[in-house]
Amino acid sequence: MEDDEVLGFIREQAKNVRYVFSVCTGALICGAAGLLKGRRATTHWASFDLLPYFGAIPVNERVVVDGNMITTAGVTGGIDGALRLAAMLRGDAAAQEIQLYMEYAPQPPFDAGSPGTAPAMVLEAARQAGRNLHAVRAETAKRIANKLGVEVKA
Repeated sequence: MEDDEVLGFIREQAKNVRYVFSVCTGALICGAAGLLKGRRATTHWASFDLLPYFGAIPVNERVVVDGNMITTAGVTGGIDGALRLAAMLRGDAAAQEIQLYMEYAPQPPFDAGSPGTAPAMVLEAARQAGRNLHAVRAETAKRIANKLGVEVKA
């Protein structure tokens, strides 16, 4: 998130593309590049609270499309987003054919795929496991917010 060469490359590429697509916490990198300012966006639940530091408008959905920016929550949200993008580019039938070839018909063995459905003990364990990484990301996000001129109310 603080590699100026990488962020410059992303900004430059974003100028000439039809769509910018991020999966999971890739939204934080897009945000650090300044691509989320004033846009609706999502990311992995464990980093969702950091979106305002990039000037983003957080939306708690698996896929968020705002103009040419597509952000997805979590890794599996990336599949949903890719199918949505395929539909945008080639139509619903093409996206459905891709889905069929992938045999993408999720039937997760547990209903623990989001903070709202995971058992409290599982959610707390996941939060504890990611506490240090989140703290590092939060400090980085605060520095980037300062660079971007984004003011986040505590």
